[in-house]
Amino acid sequence: MMRRAHLGACLTLLIAAAPAVAQAQARAGAAAGADAWVSYRDAYRAMVLFEKYGGPKHLLQNHLQVQPQAKGVLGEGAGLVLNGKTVQTTLPLDATGRATLPLLKAAYDENAVLAPNRALGPFALRARVTLAPRADGAYEAAELRAGCEQALAFARHTDATARSRQCAGVRLVFPKKGAEAAVRVRAGGTEQVLPVARGAAFAGDADDDFPVVTYRFNAQGAAQGVTSQLVTYNAPLAIVPLFE
Repeated sequence: MMRRAHLGACLTLLIAAAPAVAQAQARAGAAAGADAWVSYRDAYRAMVLFEKYGGPKHLLQNHLQVQPQAKGVLGEGAGLVLNGKTVQTTLPLDATGRATLPLLKAAYDENAVLAPNRALGPFALRARVTLAPRADGAYEAAELRAGCEQALAFARHTDATARSRQCAGVRLVFPKKGAEAAVRVRAGGTEQVLPVARGAAFAGDADDDFPVVTYRFNAQGAAQGVTSQLVTYNAPLAIVPLFE
């Protein structure tokens, strides 16, 4: 039997583009992490902030992320089940735990619930704004900076503490298995291979073993008057704006 939990319980809905700025009421089962669920309305409100935002956002995309506190609990086939009176569907999660939340009036009116399709233990839901990937795998450095600035402007729209932060670069997150993580910077007739490290896709994620490549605008940007381009030979899972 599912019950309404107290604040500070194992499941929270955190509304933000980067850091969390608001917390909705949590709900969970009697056992920690068991039968955990959240109201679709709460998730809807978190995501619709981006949809209603009037600033430039054509270089961005917005997802809902399941963020477990434990490693290795997502795995292949993990998803969120949307269950209402007339609406039932499963939202598949990518390797970073993100899903596209459909904005459905019927689900909102019915106050449908969202629940994981497997036991995850304690977890949070977060809105995640990232840069939209390009099909050709080629990114102009100026476009990456513009996308980061769009993401920062949205973060400042939802979080007053972001006003003191600046765009530092982007983090390209790649799958753990399969295609190699390889990013090159082309500028002025030269080509540089950026180092690959292991890390989390997003700050606060328990899973910190993704291949990641960081491109910093100041340290690795081209000299004035020289155009820089990043080339990814395999598609990244996410392109995360970095604010400092």
